[in-house]
Amino acid sequence: MLDSIEIETAPNPRWTVLWLHGLGADGHDFEPIVPQLVAAEWPAIRFIFPHAPMRAVTVNGGMRMRAWYDILGLEIANQQDEAGIRDSIRHVERLIEREALRGVDESRLILAGFSQGGAIALATGVRLRRPLAGIVALSTYLPLADRTEPELHPANRATPIWFGHGAADPVVPSRLGQMSCEWLRARGYPVEWRTWPMPHSVCAEEIVALREWLGARLRSDD
Repeated sequence: MLDSIEIETAPNPRWTVLWLHGLGADGHDFEPIVPQLVAAEWPAIRFIFPHAPMRAVTVNGGMRMRAWYDILGLEIANQQDEAGIRDSIRHVERLIEREALRGVDESRLILAGFSQGGAIALATGVRLRRPLAGIVALSTYLPLADRTEPELHPANRATPIWFGHGAADPVVPSRLGQMSCEWLRARGYPVEWRTWPMPHSVCAEEIVALREWLGARLRSDD
């Protein structure tokens, strides 16, 4: 089980947001976002920010860092590290299973991630055998798209997916994120695509929009 940071907004959380960081960061990266996202009227939520495993990253000269999978070159959609991606999917599945044992099943769990973390959130979410409450994909894309279709599980075809992306992103080009969005939409997924004039980052306007989207998911449980 991956080490994680956990924040509970109130005792006995009924919901979980499982948030995966980007390449070279760790679970602390998005910890400060919790107060900006949470509204007082929301039900109790457990935010989980796991630390990715340490691994060598080819594009960074083989330096070891926290990464959900290896990046083999600057064209991130080519020569993908399938073994590393699938290993991280299994790690996330175990965290989701643990939440079920703690009383929060998949229908009240939102899987979120930024960059590499968002790629794993998407890759995991569309394969799960039980429906999630939602998937948040920030500045990211769907990896292994050419191998994903036969592994899509119908349980999550109605899971809402929210994409937020920077129009000037030099790391994960906006067109790559939009291609993933269109790929999922063509297969029946309810996808929302939002973009802002920013690089590979998160902006205040994006957080406000995400808060509104999360609030709609949480209100549906009333």
